[in-house]
Amino acid sequence: MYKVKYGGKKGKTIQLVESPDLVAIRTKGNKNLESAPLSSKSRELVAGTPEVAAFPEAGVTVRRVADAEGLESTMSRRDEARAALKQEDSIRFAGRVLQDAKSGEVMLYTENFFVKFKDSVPETECQTVLDKYQLKVKSKLPFAPNSYFVQASEGTGLEVFHIAEQLLQEKPVEYCHPELVQERRFKTIHPLQWHLSKTTINGKSVDAHVNIEAAWERTRGKGVTIAIIDDGVDVDHPEFAGRIVHPFDATQNLEDARPKDPNDNHGTACAGMACASGLKDGASGTAPEAQLMPIRLRSGLGSMAEAMAFAWAADHGADVISCSWGPTDGEWWNPSDPVHKRLTALPDSTRLSLEYARTKGRGGKGCVILFAAGNGNEDIKYDGYSSYPGVIAVAACNDTSRRSVYSDYGDGIWVSFPSGDFGWKPFKHAAPLSEGLRTTDRLQKPGYDTGDYANSFGGTSGACPGMAGIVALILAINPALTPDEVKDLIRVSCQKIDKKEGEYDENGHSVWYGYGRIDASVAVVNAQKSLLPASGPVIAGQVKLTKIGEQPLLPEGQMTGVTEPPQKVLGMSLKLEPAAKNLRLLYRVNVPGLGIVQNRTQGVFVGAANSRQRVIGFAVELQGTGAKQFDVVYSARLKGAATHATARNGQFCGTDKNSGKTIEAISVQLKKRL
Repeated sequence: MYKVKYGGKKGKTIQLVESPDLVAIRTKGNKNLESAPLSSKSRELVAGTPEVAAFPEAGVTVRRVADAEGLESTMSRRDEARAALKQEDSIRFAGRVLQDAKSGEVMLYTENFFVKFKDSVPETECQTVLDKYQLKVKSKLPFAPNSYFVQASEGTGLEVFHIAEQLLQEKPVEYCHPELVQERRFKTIHPLQWHLSKTTINGKSVDAHVNIEAAWERTRGKGVTIAIIDDGVDVDHPEFAGRIVHPFDATQNLEDARPKDPNDNHGTACAGMACASGLKDGASGTAPEAQLMPIRLRSGLGSMAEAMAFAWAADHGADVISCSWGPTDGEWWNPSDPVHKRLTALPDSTRLSLEYARTKGRGGKGCVILFAAGNGNEDIKYDGYSSYPGVIAVAACNDTSRRSVYSDYGDGIWVSFPSGDFGWKPFKHAAPLSEGLRTTDRLQKPGYDTGDYANSFGGTSGACPGMAGIVALILAINPALTPDEVKDLIRVSCQKIDKKEGEYDENGHSVWYGYGRIDASVAVVNAQKSLLPASGPVIAGQVKLTKIGEQPLLPEGQMTGVTEPPQKVLGMSLKLEPAAKNLRLLYRVNVPGLGIVQNRTQGVFVGAANSRQRVIGFAVELQGTGAKQFDVVYSARLKGAATHATARNGQFCGTDKNSGKTIEAISVQLKKRL
C-alpha cells in the first residue's frame, strides 16, 4: 500500500495499491508500441494485451497481462514481460503500475515531487531540506511562494512515496506530493450555429439559443483574451487570423500551441466555439473579436505541466480560461457503472496554480475559470476539478431546451449552454433536432470532419468554451468585475428552461441546469448596469482580532484580517452608512462555549469574551421594507482550508454547529441587486 496526501499534513490521503496484472511501457522517442522494434519474445509477450490507459505525450501505454490460470500465474507473466521489455533497445521503461485502492484508476508516478514550504521559511532553509533528501530542483514555481518542482535520482522508483511522507513531516514543509498522473479525458461526445440564434432545421423551428445577436449589438469581446487549455489549436485557421496571443505548449515547454499528434483535434473545435470570427460559410464563436491564447496540454491529470498551464495563462494576460477536460467519465447510459462515484482529488500543485490564476491574474482582479461539467450523467461532486469552488461548471442543454442526456449534474453546476445530444429510449429521452454544434476544425487534415469545419461537435466540451466567450463579452463591458462578481452576474442572467422537470429550488438553482441557460443579451446588459455608481448605503464597522485588536472593515469585499502569522477573529461590530430608516442590519456570531450571539442595535460588538475563545461562524442579514433591493454577501478565511467559505443574506458562513474551523479573516459587502 502506498499513500499520497493532498492538502498538507492534515489533508486528504489517497491510498494506492500495486496492480497484479498491469505493466506500464514507455518507448524511446515516444513511439507507438506497435511500431517499436521488439524481439520475437517481447512481441509475443505483449501480443493481445489490451491497452487500459495511454499517455501519448510521454510515449507510455499501460497494458493488461492476464493469465487464465490464476493470480500467481498472472503476476509471473507480468514480471516476465517487464524483464523482457527492459532488455529492448527501443524501450525506455517497463514497470509496475499503481491503482487507486478505491476506484481502480491507473495512476502513473514519476520521480518528481511538488514541494511547497511555508511562506515565512527562508530560501536557504528550503534548499537545506531538499539537499537532505538529495532532491534536485528542476524549477522554482511561479504560482505559489516557496514552491518547487524537484526530482529524485533516477532509479528511485516506488521509494518516492516514502520520501514524500518524510518530507511532509518536516516542520518547514506545507505541502508535498509526488507527481502522480492520471489519464486526462476530453469532455466531448462526439442548421448549424442553432445555439446562437433561432433557425430552422429540416423544416422544424429551433429556438433554444443564447440570444447572442442582441449581445453583439453592445460588444463582440474586443479587448478580452480567452485562454483555451486543450490539445492544441490550429492557429493558422483563418477564423483566428490576427488574434492569436502568447501561444504555449505546456507539455513540451514550447511557445507553439499547434496540434502535434494526429488526434489533436479537440482544441481547435473548442477555440472555435469561443473565438471563431464568423467568416462567410464558416462559424462564429460567442466572442468573435476576443483574442485567443491557445495553450496545448497533452499531459495527464496531476502533472506539473497542468499546473504550469494555468500559471502561463495568468502571467501572460488571460482574462478567461476555458477547460473542456477532466477525469474519466462513467458510461452515461449505464447507471451501475462504478466510475460514476469514483472520486478524483485535485492535487495541491494544480489547486495552488488555479488559485494563483483566479486571484493574481488580470492585474490582481483574477482570471475567470470555466470547466466542462462532464459527460458521465453523474454528480460532479466526485470531480475535484469541475466542482472546485470558484470555477464555473458548465452543463449542456439541447436544441429543445432540455438537458443533454449525458450532462453531469449536482449542486456545483452553475450554468447551462447549448450543445449536442442523443436520443435514448431506456431513459425516455427524445432525439435532438440537430446533429450538434458547428465550429472550426483542423485545416487540410482529417479532424472531426474532412473540411475546415465540423458540424457535430458536442458534449460539455462544446458548452464550456461557448460560455467562456459570453464571459468575455461580460468583461469587455465591465473589466473591473472579479471572478466572484462574474459568477453572481451569470446567476441573474440565465433563462430558466425546462421548468417542469428542472427542479429549481427556492434560490433559483437546479442540479440539472444550474441557474438555467445563459442569456447573453441579459448578461451584457447586467454588466452595463454594474458600471453604474452604487446607490444606497454600505456596510462599515470593525473586526476584532487577537493581538491586533479592532481593524476597520475593508470595502468592496476585501478581506479584513489577512495577517502573517494569521490571527483569530474574535467578533465584529457592523453598521449601515448612511443609516436608513427602512433598513436594519442584523449580524450573528458563533463562539464555542457561548453559542450564537446576535446584535440588538447597529454598531454594537458581538463575539468572543476573551482571546482564548474563537469565532467559527457568522451571518449577516438586511431587514426592512427596502431589503429586497440588496444582497449581503460575505466570506471567511478558515484555518487550514484551501478556499474561502462564502454565504449571503443570513446564511451562516463557517458553521452554526458546536465545533468547526477557526475564522482568521472576513469580508462583508452590500450589493444592489441587478
